[in-house]
Amino acid sequence: MNLSSLSASSASSHPLARYGWDEGWEAEFAPHAADGLMPGRVVRVDRGQCDVVTAVGVVRADTEFVVPRDPMKVVCTGDWVAVDPEGGDPRYVRTLLPRRTAFVRSTSSKRSDGQVLATNIDHVVICVSLAFELDLGRIERFLALAMASSSGEALLHKPALSRESGAQPVVVLTKADLVTDPVTLAHLVHDVETSAPGVPVLTVSSLHGDGLDVLVALVGSGTSVLLGQSGAGKSTLANALVGDDVMDVRAARDVDGKGRHTTTTRNLLALPSGGVLIDTPGLRGVGLFDAESGVGQVFSEIEELAERCRFHDCAHEAEPDCAVRCAVESGELPVRRLESYRKLMRENQWIVAKTDARVRADLRREWRRKGAEGRAAMEAKRGRWV
Repeated sequence: MNLSSLSASSASSHPLARYGWDEGWEAEFAPHAADGLMPGRVVRVDRGQCDVVTAVGVVRADTEFVVPRDPMKVVCTGDWVAVDPEGGDPRYVRTLLPRRTAFVRSTSSKRSDGQVLATNIDHVVICVSLAFELDLGRIERFLALAMASSSGEALLHKPALSRESGAQPVVVLTKADLVTDPVTLAHLVHDVETSAPGVPVLTVSSLHGDGLDVLVALVGSGTSVLLGQSGAGKSTLANALVGDDVMDVRAARDVDGKGRHTTTTRNLLALPSGGVLIDTPGLRGVGLFDAESGVGQVFSEIEELAERCRFHDCAHEAEPDCAVRCAVESGELPVRRLESYRKLMRENQWIVAKTDARVRADLRREWRRKGAEGRAAMEAKRGRWV
């Protein structure tokens, strides 16, 4: 047996293997093992303290020694870390292992900060409740973040999750038992599939167990994160997948379907069928964060059409021979899709411009150009009125 086979065998039999430990993490941790530290995975973070699952069980550790200036590097649920060995009181997280992937959104502040919601993820499960009218624009927004491409140390600058880097997005329509007409349900699924090209769309009823077998098979390996608004049924779904009432559940408000933030922290849970699950609090706001590549993947048909435009920098507004506008006029491309694409691209450009001087300059030039065109149009109208 060669050295790599020994390493793989050692990793697969490790007590943390059910939490995602593999030979890659073993190699990353080797220098810290030489210092006498223990490997572990963060299952919960709360006010400077975190619960870390280790080979000897879950330990409580302080994050004081890994408090960075960069908010993108704070300890987060899903991180692999090196902690003090048994006997330390208090015990500390000494370092983070390099992240493979992370799900990041922009904060609600006016600064350009990003907020890391979960790390080292293989599947992104976007939960959408069928109890209320579908918001296709919000689904597209979640997918754009989920597909934003980057990994490893590049997370210092560009957050990650994409099919390219290994994380697979899936849209799960929850509370399917509330849609009793199969034709209506099929139409709803089709609408979501149109807004999520190439992404699996599943319907589940956590109450009756319908559709859960397909989702269990999908998340049965690696790490999955549940994302969605409050009231989307994430905690109920988490309980169904775990097979126990591990998460508190409250009914959504009848008036608007919003939940009551029963889940207040991000929790990592081991699944009986294999794999681990990160349940997150409901997200009221989902701001993009350097997600241009993700937007491009969500709206891949628009990106493909744009390649046939006469001008390579076509804005798809008034330029001649614009393939995108032609597709809208012919009915090939829904107007809603184009408007959603424009909105997300503008928002992402604005976020990037906060830290990129070149992008800021490009935006200012574009604003000046549009201002000049607007003034010229008004002058032309005044000339006709005289």
